[in-house]
Amino acid sequence: MSLSLSNLKPSAGAYHKPKRVGRGNASGHGTSATRGIKGQKARSGVSGLKRLGMRQMLLQVPKVRGFKSHFAKKQVVNFKAINLKFKAGDLVNPLSLAKHGLISKNGGEVKILSNGDLTVANLNFSKVLVSASAQAAILAQGGKIAAPKVATKKVVKKASK
Repeated sequence: MSLSLSNLKPSAGAYHKPKRVGRGNASGHGTSATRGIKGQKARSGVSGLKRLGMRQMLLQVPKVRGFKSHFAKKQVVNFKAINLKFKAGDLVNPLSLAKHGLISKNGGEVKILSNGDLTVANLNFSKVLVSASAQAAILAQGGKIAAPKVATKKVVKKASK
């Protein structure tokens, strides 16, 4: 017998019949239909999952003693470290930076800052954020930035009435 869409079925034990509640006392799940007696979760129209979701949200919101973000922070690399690890003409990307031990492999985005002077010439940067001053220093040394992502500060303007 060949396998086709018309004869597919789940393997034995994979599918369970749903519990039928509220079908009379003889079924064993009548009267309160496994909802217990009174209370918010016993009423119709109120999902127990919604209440649980609110509890999870409450637990995740930071309290008085500070806040730890769940988002990965940018990993920062300065020119001082690049001068020590790279030679002229090398490719500088997250993989090569991790190989030299300047960033961790599982971190977020990488940002190059111009702390110190860049003494290595003709470096090729790719897949990294670059500060505006670092971009100027890289280009002055004859380096290249593939698809430059210049990190700029976002200025929020208040709407005037």
